[in-house]
This record gives sequence, structure tokens and C-alpha cells, in this order.
Amino acid sequence: MKSFLLVGQSNMAGRGFIHTVPPIYNEKIQMLRNGRFQMMAEPIHSDREVAGIGLAASFAQAYSFAHPDETIGLIPCAEGGSSIAEWSPEGVLFRHAVKEAKFAQETSEIIGILWHQGENDSLNQLYKSYEGKLREVFAAFREVLDLPDVPIIIGELPNFLGKTGFGQQAIEYHEINQILRKIAYTDEHFYFVTAKGLSANPDGIHLDALSQRKFGLRYYEAFANQQDQLIPLENEDQKVSLLYQKDRTATEAIYLASKKFALGQIDYPAFSQEIAPYLPK
Repeated sequence: MKSFLLVGQSNMAGRGFIHTVPPIYNEKIQMLRNGRFQMMAEPIHSDREVAGIGLAASFAQAYSFAHPDETIGLIPCAEGGSSIAEWSPEGVLFRHAVKEAKFAQETSEIIGILWHQGENDSLNQLYKSYEGKLREVFAAFREVLDLPDVPIIIGELPNFLGKTGFGQQAIEYHEINQILRKIAYTDEHFYFVTAKGLSANPDGIHLDALSQRKFGLRYYEAFANQQDQLIPLENEDQKVSLLYQKDRTATEAIYLASKKFALGQIDYPAFSQEIAPYLPK
């Protein structure tokens, strides 16, 4: 199994509203939860009760479409509201991510790190110490996990910050983005992904669900091509719609029926009827 470490703050964990985009189910996409890989279901992160759609599902679906014979694992370790100081190699968040990553390395090969963070450092001139702290975090991940050349994909902070809602205090996001670009442009195996044209939830700080789908596709392009993704993808809305055009496997269909039954959306006879075509004759 190939796997990816997901780290950063809430726009990596995902706060897109769950019911505003179709779900992505693919038994070849696994997520690490409770000590084992299981089929991915959103929200992938559980850092907050309000966790929702993030970029990782569309990233993983794009990877799976390009590598249909492979299974992909996601290692969710992002923490909403976290600053770069809280990702210090001596801190809890870093140590937790390393612990999860090392556990994942027992059964998978980590081939990428997806990073999105910086909103919490976009005020009070915190950007002045941001570059050194971020470089320290990245260097520590490479060293501790013995991944000296692993690609690290870095997402741009969106330009709706600094205007309304919870995001209105993040007025120095331009300075953070300059640092993110600098690291991606000057260091090997770092790739920068534009957030141009992406939109926010009403809170003014979190990417909405459709934007997260687009962002994940951009992250995948940067990973797949091993180069910065500096502009939105062509026909991006069409590419997002293709994410959902996948026939259900028996495992996926039974899972979805089980979910509806567990949530009280269907009764047991209806559940039995739904799964009957997928059971051994």
C-alpha cells in the first residue's frame, strides 16, 4: 500500500459542508483509524465534531483513477486552529503525527506529505518567524520518518482571508504565502499549489466543499507531475464531476447500505434487499 501523511490545520482537516457535494467511496482508498486501515469515509479527520470535506478525498480518488491496481492509505493528523509553533518537533501534534506515520509504515510506504497551514500565523507579524519554524518541521519529518526525498505538497492560503468572519484577522496571509512559495521554489521535493479562485464557507476562513474537491485535484497534479501547480486546472468543474463517476463494488454497496441502516434511514428488510445482489449465491 502507498500512503500519504495529512498534516496542518483545519483547511487540511476539512470543514467543507458534508452534504453540499456527492460523497466519494472507493474501497481502494483506506484511512488510518483506530490503529488500522479501513475504507475511507468523510470526514476523514476527527479533530473536531465539525470536521467535514477536506482535500484528501479528491486527491486520493485522482490517485486511484491513475493507479487502479494500487491501494492508497491516508494518515489523518491535521489539527484545526493549530499554529506553526504547535507543530514544533517537540510538540504534541508533531509527535502524534510521527507516531501515526510510523504505525502506517509497518504496512505501507509513505510516498507523500500533504501540508496546509498558516491561517493562524497570518496576524501579529508572526510571519517573521514562520519560515524558520516551518523548515524545522519539514526537516524533522524527513529525518524522523527516514524519508529524505519524500515529496511535500504545500497549499497556498486562499485570498478570501482577511475580509470577513473568522478569517478577517488573517490579514498577513500574503506574507505567509511568500514564504510557502520560497520554500517550494528553492528546496528540492517541495511543490506549491495555488488556491486561486477557491471560495469560502460563510465563516470567511474555511474552504467550502467544492473548493476542497478542486484543491485536492490540484494537489494531485503537483504530486503526479513533481512540479508546482501555479494555475487552476483546465475544465476543473468537469474534472470534479468525474470523481463521482465510478461503479460501486460489492464492498462499497454493502458498506453504504449498512451506513443507511445504522443511521435509521432504512429498516432491516430494506437493508437486506439492498445487499442481496452482492451476497454469494
